[in-house]
Amino acid sequence: MMESANTLGLIAGALTTAAFIPQVVKIWKSRHTQDISLGMFAIFSIGVFLWLLYGIQLGALPVILSNGITLVLSLTILVFKLRYK
Repeated sequence: MMESANTLGLIAGALTTAAFIPQVVKIWKSRHTQDISLGMFAIFSIGVFLWLLYGIQLGALPVILSNGITLVLSLTILVFKLRYK
């Protein structure tokens, strides 16, 4: 049962994390971030960081992997937002 829960978590995490990739690529190519909310991505990044810490405390691999990668992608968008003002 736990193995199927981890598989489900890994699939869900992979899909929600992958959802950020098109936005990162679009910003990278266009250098346009006017419609991206700095506040939203800052708050979101803090939340993802806390989820990552939570996953580490539980030793929950799906939570750790998905939030670790999502944090990198979210911080990338924040850096682009600050760089391409």
